[in-house]
Parts: sequence; structure tokens; C-alpha cells
Amino acid sequence: MCEHKPPCPSADSADREAAQSVAHHPEQGWSLLCNGVLLFEDTGELLPDGQIIAPHRPLGSAQVMTAA
Repeated sequence: MCEHKPPCPSADSADREAAQSVAHHPEQGWSLLCNGVLLFEDTGELLPDGQIIAPHRPLGSAQVMTAA
């Protein structure tokens, strides 16, 4: 599906979110990446094969605990 040079990561690779956006709908909260992944603003994903990836937001600095 991707025609970029170099090609974007495939939908089954660990860095699939690095693919370029081909459709962006912030008012609806999603983007379609050129590898067929639907990326949602909550960081959840829907892969082309129907697999669901749960949201995986990184912890903000206010939520990180440090050892005493």
C-alpha cells in the first residue's frame, strides 16, 4: 500500500505508528496511516487484519515515581 521512499513500516512491525498519514480527521479522533493502520487519538490502533491494539499512552512526568 505504501509508495513512499524509503517505504513506511508495515502494519505488523513494532514501529508501525511511524508510517505517514494519508487521512487525518482530528474532529473524529483518528488518522489512517499509509500502512492501513487506523490510529486513534487515545493511542489505540486498529490493524488492517482487524486486530485491536489497546491505548498505550506514555506516563507523563507528573505520574513518574522516583525512588527515595
